[in-house]
Amino acid sequence: MAETCTLIGILDDGWPGLAAAARARLAAAGCVIGAARTLDLVASRLAPGARQLPMDGALAQVPGWVHQAWADGLSVVVLATGDPLCHGIGARLIAALGAAAIEVLPAPSTLQLACARLKVPWQGAHIASCHSAGSGEWEPGATPGHALYQVVQAVARYPLVAVFTSPENGPDRIARALLTVGYGEEIRLSVAARLDCPDEALFSDLSLEEAAGLEFAGPNIVILARAGGLERGLDRGGEGVAAGRRSHMAGSDPVFGLADGDFAQQRPRAGEGAGLITKLEVRAVSLAKLALRPDSLVWDIGAGSGAVGLEASRISYAGHVWAIERAAAQAADARANARRLRAGNYSLYEGEAPTGLDAWPDPDAVFIGGSGGGLEALIHLVAGRLRPGGRLVLNLVTLENLTTATAALDRAGLAWDLIQLALARSRPIRGLHRLAALNPVWILTAARFVNDEDLETVHNRLNDSISDCR
Repeated sequence: MAETCTLIGILDDGWPGLAAAARARLAAAGCVIGAARTLDLVASRLAPGARQLPMDGALAQVPGWVHQAWADGLSVVVLATGDPLCHGIGARLIAALGAAAIEVLPAPSTLQLACARLKVPWQGAHIASCHSAGSGEWEPGATPGHALYQVVQAVARYPLVAVFTSPENGPDRIARALLTVGYGEEIRLSVAARLDCPDEALFSDLSLEEAAGLEFAGPNIVILARAGGLERGLDRGGEGVAAGRRSHMAGSDPVFGLADGDFAQQRPRAGEGAGLITKLEVRAVSLAKLALRPDSLVWDIGAGSGAVGLEASRISYAGHVWAIERAAAQAADARANARRLRAGNYSLYEGEAPTGLDAWPDPDAVFIGGSGGGLEALIHLVAGRLRPGGRLVLNLVTLENLTTATAALDRAGLAWDLIQLALARSRPIRGLHRLAALNPVWILTAARFVNDEDLETVHNRLNDSISDCR
């Protein structure tokens, strides 16, 4: 007997909703694998003695069960909800068993069904999933391991997002997460719960505040729409992704080039001075020198108001920024700025580097805006952690720190180059304008040498980034 496995999509209307081919495969199957509630939908229609294996909490064992059924001479059917190839078990089975061994008979995706019920055109929607184990409530600075991370990042990038939920990560928890990040009335939430069941329920156009306080029966699908999201993201069909990127992050804020005044910042003296912030022009050059990709993992050491790290988080929208700041007042500014910009891929730690950096993942890019006197040790640490082809950028204003930094980079074996940025901004004077100089800044850029073993890794990562931008 040919070793094949039929992967059948099924909805909660059970047997009546199946096509003739799916019914025939099930009636002849010697082994049927599926969630317990899904098996219950078809149990009375199976052949007498057919092996039934509930896969709840045992997804990793399914390929082994299929192989064992084949060894026992049994035909195999695996049941999945909706379309198995849309955030379903299909990808796992194809990877484990090979595409040639799988026949797929899909049902409409539960996402498709939810949008039909809610009357939402979905051809340009971005699909996200939090159908995994819970990570608890979202907290400011949550990292990529959090179960809701993909959803939060999708909302930042796209005007309309459809979410496959789970019992641990339901609509109410998603709403609370988005409120914590800083979203408000500009995001509306709709829920389609218990689709094709007698107690099916629809909740349309809820505010995040409303959804955060409700309980929703499962299973359910969530639709998240930014104000105007349907018009901007969906009526244009294939342009939905581009529309989402244009609306990236906080409403009308640009992705890059935020004004200094857009950031909460400390002042040298009350009401005076230019503010303790890396100035726009210096940020622009420093961020260019970091050579960020969409998926870059970034360290921001001496974060100050958070201006550099937060703009980096907007450029590296599919990556993450880990930032550290020792001054409590500036750390508070950075947290406020992160919330205003709804930076869900930004984690700020209050403390003095290098404390805590050992728990951060190896970076693609590191910015050092302040070192607290430990510059040489920080450079040594970064040199040992920087990923192949990664960049280190330092902003320096004193000759002593410049001398320390270049010597430390030489000892660490990092190639470096140096520029001095001397800026002047226009200022009004008696109805005319003059130029007022800002303090010169050295921008020191270093790169980790790429050896032959690293070349393939760098090449693959660049290709992935290019694909993500398309």
